[in-house]
Amino acid sequence: MRKWKIALGTAVALGAISVASVHLLDMGNLSLNAGTAGAAPAPAAFVMPVPVASVVKKTIPIYLDYAARIEPIRSITLQARVPGYLQEQTAQDGADVRQGDLLYKISPDDFQAALDQAQAQVQRDTATLDYARSNLGRGSELAKSGYLAKDSFDQRTSTLREAQASLALNQAAVRTAELNLSYSQIHAPFNGRLGRNQASVGTLVSVAGTVLNTLVQLDPIYVTFNPSETDLTEIEQARAAGPVEVEVLLPGQTETSQKGELTFIDNTVDHSTGTITARATIGNAKFTLMPGQYVRVRLHIKQQPDALMVPQTALGSSQLGKYLYVVGKGNTVDQRLVSLGPTSGDLVAILSGVSEGDQVITGNLQKIGPGMPISPLPQKPAT
Repeated sequence: MRKWKIALGTAVALGAISVASVHLLDMGNLSLNAGTAGAAPAPAAFVMPVPVASVVKKTIPIYLDYAARIEPIRSITLQARVPGYLQEQTAQDGADVRQGDLLYKISPDDFQAALDQAQAQVQRDTATLDYARSNLGRGSELAKSGYLAKDSFDQRTSTLREAQASLALNQAAVRTAELNLSYSQIHAPFNGRLGRNQASVGTLVSVAGTVLNTLVQLDPIYVTFNPSETDLTEIEQARAAGPVEVEVLLPGQTETSQKGELTFIDNTVDHSTGTITARATIGNAKFTLMPGQYVRVRLHIKQQPDALMVPQTALGSSQLGKYLYVVGKGNTVDQRLVSLGPTSGDLVAILSGVSEGDQVITGNLQKIGPGMPISPLPQKPAT
């Protein structure tokens, strides 16, 4: 009896487990069918939109760049040519003066007195010469008639010549006195700018001993630089073709401030530096360039036709060098290693790696890589 009860209980338990399993399987199928029926389709992969620009051919200017310094064409020290007391400074410190402008006055009293004395001596010698000339004329008539001895006639001739020599001597003294009087006024020998006064009014100045001031010419002005001997051949070829234009860029500026012309190349290369001294003459009407100032110069040596140009913003850098991302087949990213040439504004010349008409990617460079799908944006028309 007890065995029969155990067998019956076991059969009931197995039946319950079977029913539960069937029920769970049906619920699972219902859940799977419900999930499959309500699921949305998988989203498409994101494609990065990128701005592009076409590789174009242009004729660009070729420049050589150098550090340079400004030097005056003329710079002199103003000194007195006659001694005396400094009476007046007629031009202020730092004034821009024209050739012939009065700058300083030295007391002229002594020089005026010396001139008056020399002129009086000339008047005296003129009267003496007139008498000697008339006396010789009378003696000539007397000598012909035999009333004047030969010796007396020779004396009158000698007196005339002495009077002529004395007059010439004192006329030279007058010219010297006039020069000394003119030297009491110091005028500007050329257009330029004065420096700081170095002798106060009332100073006793000496000849070429007392410095009064300095005068520097500012327009035009020299820009001196030192090209390397490797650049010398290109520069000489450019000079043979015509005048070489030089552009000056002030510190911190990217635009040309003044232009001039290459006017001098030295005749010897410095063996210690491998450079040669060159100089350009620059117009400086606004006085923006000052002697001693450091600037940059660009020599326009030639034009390069058919240069392949791309925006500089399209360039990337890696351990292998400079590269460009180009729109490849199927609108995917194609990486090209390139070699660079000269720049022209915002563009850079590409010597190898791309061809005319290629579309280079100019933006979102950090978000893309080789082989990625992209969507090129329409190019903006060139302005």
